[in-house]
Amino acid sequence: MVTEPDLAVNLGGLKLETPILAASGPLGDSHQYRERFSTSALGAIIVKGISAEPWPGNPPPRLAETASGVLNAIGLQNPGLKHFLEQDLPRLRNAGPRVIVNIVGRTVEEYALVAAGLNGQEGVDGLEINISCPNIKAGGLAFGADPDQAYQVVSAVRRQTTLPLLVKLSPNVTDITVIARAAEAAGADALSLINTLSGMLIDIEKRRPLLGNTFGGLSGRAILPVALKMVWQTAGAVKIPLLGMGGISSARDALQFFMAGARAVAVGTALFYNPELPEQIYRDLIDYMIEHDIAALKNIEGIAQKGVDHNDQ
Repeated sequence: MVTEPDLAVNLGGLKLETPILAASGPLGDSHQYRERFSTSALGAIIVKGISAEPWPGNPPPRLAETASGVLNAIGLQNPGLKHFLEQDLPRLRNAGPRVIVNIVGRTVEEYALVAAGLNGQEGVDGLEINISCPNIKAGGLAFGADPDQAYQVVSAVRRQTTLPLLVKLSPNVTDITVIARAAEAAGADALSLINTLSGMLIDIEKRRPLLGNTFGGLSGRAILPVALKMVWQTAGAVKIPLLGMGGISSARDALQFFMAGARAVAVGTALFYNPELPEQIYRDLIDYMIEHDIAALKNIEGIAQKGVDHNDQ
């Protein structure tokens, strides 16, 4: 009978004490969160996207609550690489959880520049490439919507860093597995999925789009079934490990992602209303594993895929 389950995982070369991560965005650079809430249940914190130069973000309104979710159009606002290295990174060092830096750019060259600036920096344990950004040299098409562009940007970043490299995939594509395989071929060590779904709301009194940017990214519980499906599909298409995210707000949600094929999970929107959620998920995972005599998470990774004929899906 299992009494002390092993929750440690290796996510593309990142050895994590727990499989629970904080997704990029909700915690910003995370130092305020760490001052108020325990991070002991987190294997890693993924900080908000960092670009080569400061990005101002989109005009307000930039946030709207929806049924079982949140629609945001923040626009990847951030103070830039120089500020991160001088002001934010020193506060993240020796914080406890591993630190993964999400990087963004408008061109392949910008992504590569940020990766080069972060490579070898004390306290940076890995990189996550957000390929949902539009490529301004290709008419605004998102890097993550085209396998060739995804390959180019991941390859460029791979050449600039020896750090474990995660690639965050967009769900706003016809077939996410095509992009996943391109990222893997370009040198990704792991894949994060999914990013937000594209959506919008309309203010019926003003008769205009509610968000200042018209469209935004939908996150929260409403997108869990979509995220779970895409993790399932991708797990059968690549050999590198997956970080599942999208609507997770309980250990039961996390377990579904593990069983679909994810090695670790990230919590995002739910942190806004329950900052102590990682601790709760950790405790409930331990209880579930003891109750079901599961010694390690690797014993259930992708277990729901067994016996299922993918040709019929």
